[in-house]
Amino acid sequence: MTELPRDRMDQVLKRFELLETQMAAGPSPEAYVKLASEYAELQEVAAAIRTLRNAEAELDDLEAMLVDKATEPEMRELAEADHEEVAEKVEELRQKLQVLLMPKDEADEKNAILEIRAGTGGDEAALFAGDLFRMYERYATERGWRVEVVSASEGEAGGYKEIIATVSGRGVFSRLKFESGVHRVQRVPATEAQGRIHTSAATVAVLPEAEEVDIDVRPEDIRIDTMRASGAGGQHVNTTDSAVRITHIPTGIVVLQAEKSQHQNRARAMQILRARLFDAERMKAADERSEARRLQVGTGDRSERIRTYNFPQGRVTDHRINLTLYKLDRVMEGELDEVVDALIADHHSKLLADAGADG
Repeated sequence: MTELPRDRMDQVLKRFELLETQMAAGPSPEAYVKLASEYAELQEVAAAIRTLRNAEAELDDLEAMLVDKATEPEMRELAEADHEEVAEKVEELRQKLQVLLMPKDEADEKNAILEIRAGTGGDEAALFAGDLFRMYERYATERGWRVEVVSASEGEAGGYKEIIATVSGRGVFSRLKFESGVHRVQRVPATEAQGRIHTSAATVAVLPEAEEVDIDVRPEDIRIDTMRASGAGGQHVNTTDSAVRITHIPTGIVVLQAEKSQHQNRARAMQILRARLFDAERMKAADERSEARRLQVGTGDRSERIRTYNFPQGRVTDHRINLTLYKLDRVMEGELDEVVDALIADHHSKLLADAGADG
């Protein structure tokens, strides 16, 4: 039987009920926004606590009927029939609540910066990077998120050598963080006359978007250089002195932006720099908790091959959880929830197992 922190459940309900009272009292617009934000965060867990308590009360009533010798035979038979079903429901609710009460990753509700880079495979790798970007773009659209391209370097045959975008919406990072790593594709390139299957790869990095309050970038720690943009041409490269390169001296992290507006380049480069520094801090903290890091799928080694997309067989395989789906066409159309949900469930089960071992 799953054990739950009953005191913590009482605290959550009391706080949730207080928020309801304060919001109904007509606070100022600024206060109402803050109250509503906390209310939204607690709403799911408060509902789960109430549902569990109702189910537990129902189970107690059934068990009382079963042990009461005065219970009529027909009522006892009904109680026995219902008891197993209600007991299973109670255990499922307890497990769900145990996950909801676990400490959350502070970055889960943040927007994300999505970086996709072509790896081994030449033109085919760039085409695959483009396919991956469109897959995430469609997934974002389905979830009501907004995608904005920050910078892109197009491949000679199409696709992207590199593309960076921001993805904005509720809970973006909590679902996209599991996508970081090497994605491998196996298919026959359009340029392959012999019909041979080629293997190419692209690297995906998903970083939580960091605000200035999350990460302090001191002016003396950065060097900003402006230069003339150069490249193969196209809409993303120009010949004005607008490119901006920011170097973070303590870490050596370099961010280059080469769009049309120097002011916009500087702002976006700082945005990416903050995200990379914030992510580096999270990775360092995970390293210091080596056992926890081992369990966190979303903060794994980005050089690790995490997923294979096999076009001849129409299958996609996530190697971290040994999940294979024969619906590659639909996955590439942005139907990622089945994969993401499985990764989240695996992540939670490992954390729960680890918490049980510690307890």
